[in-house]
Amino acid sequence: MQPTNVKTIKTDFERIFHPRRLAIAGVSTQAVGFGSGILDSLLAIGFEGEIFPVNPRGGEIFGLKIYHRIEDIPGEIDFAIICVAADLVPAALAACREKGAAGAEILSAGFRELGTAEGIAREEAIKAEAQKGIRIVGPNCFGIYCPKSGLTLLPGPDLSRKSGPVGFMSQSGGLAIDFAFMGMGLGFGFSKMISFGNGSDLRETELLDYFADDPETGIIALYMEGVANGDRFFRALKAAAAKKPVIIYKGGLSEAGNRAVASHTASLGGSRVIWESLIRQAGAIQVHDFQELCHACLAFSLLPRRSYRGMTVLGGGGALGVAACDAAEANGLFLPPLGGAIYDAITAALPQPGSSAANPIDVASPMVTPQALKTVLLEAGRDERVDIQIQVSLLHHYKAFVQRMKLPSLDAAVPLTEFGDVAREAVEKTGKPVVLVLPNYRQTVHDLDVEGLVRQAREIFLANGIPVFGTLQDALQAIRHVSDYYRRQGL
Repeated sequence: MQPTNVKTIKTDFERIFHPRRLAIAGVSTQAVGFGSGILDSLLAIGFEGEIFPVNPRGGEIFGLKIYHRIEDIPGEIDFAIICVAADLVPAALAACREKGAAGAEILSAGFRELGTAEGIAREEAIKAEAQKGIRIVGPNCFGIYCPKSGLTLLPGPDLSRKSGPVGFMSQSGGLAIDFAFMGMGLGFGFSKMISFGNGSDLRETELLDYFADDPETGIIALYMEGVANGDRFFRALKAAAAKKPVIIYKGGLSEAGNRAVASHTASLGGSRVIWESLIRQAGAIQVHDFQELCHACLAFSLLPRRSYRGMTVLGGGGALGVAACDAAEANGLFLPPLGGAIYDAITAALPQPGSSAANPIDVASPMVTPQALKTVLLEAGRDERVDIQIQVSLLHHYKAFVQRMKLPSLDAAVPLTEFGDVAREAVEKTGKPVVLVLPNYRQTVHDLDVEGLVRQAREIFLANGIPVFGTLQDALQAIRHVSDYYRRQGL
């Protein structure tokens, strides 16, 4: 619980996420360590403000003057990154506050997470500095990633500068950087990302309030290990979830995980039953692992805001269709059987024998033509019971075809651009979203060309606004999260 005598400090989030003048305390002229690493990353990603490196030895690094002290920086600063030894952090914070900084991120470790009296005392000292008028991100964190301003996590020199709808807060720095890279690969972007580590000052509840009202954030995602004030957090979570989707990955719900959380960020993990009940009552979305978090953010980023029930699944193979029916039922979806003129039109477009237009739609050959797929998607999308269409493409089967026909490469055999155009046209003409599933069962070192083809296909479909998943189960689980949330919202 927070002490009742803690005063509220007004937070200038604009200067924290979009600083124009940034100090970095703890750089090294040898270009090693966290300070030099984060400076290098900021320069590489193209941070748009002024940067003032600080080290008592002075000198120059990457063409920038190194100031001996924070106090020597001319004029005020907006934000600071502190990478000095733990016992020097309170003095560095005080200097930043005196220079007018709205906040500082502390990458340094050696505080409460140690579980020692000395570490706890250090964290209390920086809390005391915060109460004098400076907001703290951390300690023991990787900091802030904001594509619009060019702030980046450590290490994050090659993250995207393209903004997106996902606002992410995390008690784990490592998971934050992994999530940033996964977002780039899967096709969703971030408004802001903040790794707050021990959370000595700024943490989940206040950040929830901020993201809930941030016009640049359409989806809120959290990785949490514990909370400082359960009642305040629940109220903030419920208020935020009423405005936009809030996706929570809660770590430390097992007995062993609870112990790991205590040593990681000195947080209390809590009871699984209590957490699941809290998240459900607040109207938020709970995910259970990192992959599910990524897939949920992808689905919320690209799928229309509505609930989904009826779906089609098209792909090659009877077993795939059986698995689709089972997975659909487990995720609150169903496959309405197609009939009449729709059934006849799809049957006429598919190769015979071996295909089926009933739904699941068995296209018989994994190498069905773009024109045939177009007919299937357009005709099936006419059924009023169908809300969403799932296309499963087994691109790895093209490799045997290429070898048999002695074609120069997979790229020459697969009309990916046409496939992407077909999916986009189907969405535009039917108003029903299309989701692509791209499994790859060829996993040897000799099949790297297949993996390249799958990644190329993902980029092409994403460019057409089509979300792409690796497995049918991942796709349906993500659709269920979207559907459940918007059903609760009355959509």
